[in-house]
Amino acid sequence: AMKLQSPQFQALFTPGLRSCFMVFLSFPELFEKKNYELRIAGGAVRDLLSGMTPQDIDFATTATPAEMKEMFTSAGVRLINNKGEKHGTITARLHEQNFEITTLRIDVVTDGRRAEVEFTTDWEKDAERRDLTVNSMFLGLDGMLYDFFNGYEDLKKKKIRFVGKASERIQEDYLRILRYFRFYGRIAEKPGDHEPSTLQAIKENAKGLAGISGERIWVELKKILLGNHVNHLVRLMYELDSAQYIGLPLDGNLEEFDRVTKNIHNLCPKPMTVLTSVLKVKDDVTNLDLRLKISKEEKNLGLFLVKHRQELTKAIGPEPLRPYQDFIMDSREANTNAKICELLKYQGEEHLLREMQQWTVPSFPVSGHDLRKMGVSSGKEIGTALQQLRDEWKKSGYHMDKEELLSCLKKS
Repeated sequence: AMKLQSPQFQALFTPGLRSCFMVFLSFPELFEKKNYELRIAGGAVRDLLSGMTPQDIDFATTATPAEMKEMFTSAGVRLINNKGEKHGTITARLHEQNFEITTLRIDVVTDGRRAEVEFTTDWEKDAERRDLTVNSMFLGLDGMLYDFFNGYEDLKKKKIRFVGKASERIQEDYLRILRYFRFYGRIAEKPGDHEPSTLQAIKENAKGLAGISGERIWVELKKILLGNHVNHLVRLMYELDSAQYIGLPLDGNLEEFDRVTKNIHNLCPKPMTVLTSVLKVKDDVTNLDLRLKISKEEKNLGLFLVKHRQELTKAIGPEPLRPYQDFIMDSREANTNAKICELLKYQGEEHLLREMQQWTVPSFPVSGHDLRKMGVSSGKEIGTALQQLRDEWKKSGYHMDKEELLSCLKKS
């Protein structure tokens, strides 16, 4: 057995954890007093063992939801109702922090999407129903590690393995195929370090992804697209017949994907920018949207990149950024600037991207009011004159000021 006493572990003991309202007991002591066991579970344990501070901390306990409710209510602790109770989860709010505590459970019936659970007090049985060994560990609040499936060993070796038999874990919830890829991209050191039996199980069960909702798939896929080894993992999705069930085209453009994933390295692209490189035509974006219910903004970005990635490129000469700037100035849409920045990432134009991020869109210095003062009265004439001046302004690289522009009008 091993005891963890890292600074990240010590930092977990926030005011919420240290004390409860109206009671001089700490949060863990409430459980202890009633002889219920309480441990940190899952992802937070994995992060702490990796030397990282967890984003959020989930707890597991031997207390049932009813027992927790009674205990918290009598201690004056506020409970948040978020409908997790039938799966065994209670959310307590302490010192502006939410704590999710879930009763140990075993899956009784699973249909590949969700499970019917039964409560237990057996920690190993609960660990057994979790997806990956690195996610199946518990940590006592004294720092004691409980690791039934060698998750810590796998974490040190940067190995991603399913708990028990891969095919059984996948059939309990087919989304675990994508979770496998996501954690591989997060933890594994190099591409291609998979157990052949795991890849076989993924291939045999890939069709099960067809029954998973688009929203759940998109949450995982976005994380995969921003993780490491993305090129290797998306190719693997094609090799293992998973791609077609998650909205990707059958004949995805993997050469372009190769090129673009190299381009965008370290440029913090949006997931959609990375994914669009697999898509060849507008219909591929539409089909992706039908399957994954991506946001309107994501769909528009995909359509924009597919349309402009080839012909909207830097200019030869002293002003390489001009075509992009002109595009923004001519555009009538609100967030064209952000889309152009994603296009520059896609094209790997790091230097131009930095310039573009510092560029402020100039505002056209002449208004209809200025022209009326000069005696141009009809609306049609004003419209024509303004367009003419905009063209002059554009030619000058948006440098001409009001006086210079109006003097052009006088000359004509």
